[in-house]
Amino acid sequence: MSDVVRYERRGPVALVTMNRPEYRNAQNSAMTYALDEAFTRAVDDAEVKVIVLAGAGKHFSAGHDIGTPGRDVDKSFENKAVLWWDHVDKEGGDQRFARESEVYLGMCRRWREIPKPTIASVQGACIAGALMLAWVCDMIVASDDAFFADPVVRMGIPGVEYFAHPWVLGPRAAKEVLFTGERFSAQQAKEWGMLNRIVPRADLETETLALAEKIAEMPRFGLALTKKAVNQAEDLMGMRSGMDSAFGLHHLAHAHNAEVGGDSLAGQNARSMRDANKAS
Repeated sequence: MSDVVRYERRGPVALVTMNRPEYRNAQNSAMTYALDEAFTRAVDDAEVKVIVLAGAGKHFSAGHDIGTPGRDVDKSFENKAVLWWDHVDKEGGDQRFARESEVYLGMCRRWREIPKPTIASVQGACIAGALMLAWVCDMIVASDDAFFADPVVRMGIPGVEYFAHPWVLGPRAAKEVLFTGERFSAQQAKEWGMLNRIVPRADLETETLALAEKIAEMPRFGLALTKKAVNQAEDLMGMRSGMDSAFGLHHLAHAHNAEVGGDSLAGQNARSMRDANKAS
């Protein structure tokens, strides 16, 4: 397993920690596949009942890696989430669709179906692609200083690839979050129903592990069936088909940006979107 993800056993709980704190745990492909390896290890371990996803350092995650020295967008990967060709040596929409179908939408859907309960333990920033990592988890425990945003509409793109906004936040809150691109607090996220619990920053790990251990007292198969029942109910509410539709619009926006300006991200990067958010 790559050192960009740490794996620990805490009794019946597997603690999976994103470990690029110097880049606010920005998610590159190396991290994606290290996360998948860690989750697979936890699923295969009969002693693990619950999985906790955390981020090392000050922040949970700044989202997709769109500018660090470790950005590996041009590197080949192994297709685990979707049966499609590799993106390397492809051009235009072919390249973007292949990569994002695999490492973003496909992997998030794969992780949503992990048969063991998952809890996201969120502190500091949880921005754009990081929302996807938290949202695929069954529960979210956040520190009182956590903040959230999906600012990618500044790129002309209608939200991140795993478009769960209307189901996680509700339609009106989803529109507010996307239309403004502004940060929202843990308290606001709890009010909208996105979070299960808010705890003091100093108690985040302890409180998250305590919740995980409580859940671990339940029968493993019963937990798996219950998770599947709730996920199926969400899909019957249109989540999967709605996400497919939004993914197509997402790539139309990328293609439009590339056609009119030569850059699929419309000249934006993590710093420019952060600065615009602060200015607002």
